[in-house]
Amino acid sequence: MKRFKLTFFLAITTLCASAQKWKSDPEHSRLGFRIEHMQISEVNGIFKDFEIEVKAAKPDFSDAVIALRAEISSIDTEVEARDKHLKDKDFFDAESYSTIQFKSKSISRIDENRYSVTGMLTMHDVTKQVTMEMVHNGTINNTVTKKRTAGFQVTGTISRSDFEIGSKFPEKLIGDSVFIVADAELQLQ
Repeated sequence: MKRFKLTFFLAITTLCASAQKWKSDPEHSRLGFRIEHMQISEVNGIFKDFEIEVKAAKPDFSDAVIALRAEISSIDTEVEARDKHLKDKDFFDAESYSTIQFKSKSISRIDENRYSVTGMLTMHDVTKQVTMEMVHNGTINNTVTKKRTAGFQVTGTISRSDFEIGSKFPEKLIGDSVFIVADAELQLQ
């Protein structure tokens, strides 16, 4: 039994030691969303202040552990009055709940460069399990920064009602499904 514990400990230690840390390049990354408005159009927006961190030992990122943090105060739909309303108590209540956080729990390969990522998403003091699709667009040696750089796109849909956001606004006015898209360039740290 002692031998098994020692072997297990060494395997975990080796995995942790060999994992590489990657962080999003804010100049070449975007965290966006889209939601239906009045059943006839869509509103698009982004979070200007966010960070993605990935730890992975494998070059294909099939063992990636992903963490995302976005500041609610940085929401931008290109309409100042709407942004202010989204930050107030009717929606995100940015004063009380300042961040959105995601932490992955598992990742599984769909095909060569597509993965299903499941994790815990926290918004508005509510945490729910969500599953997103991640596409690894490739990894290069960036000639400008001289850093290893990997490109990703993460997409998925969440329900705003699951997170108690905009509860007093019916789905006929503001859709319940929110499409999320993150385009990220991650640099090896």
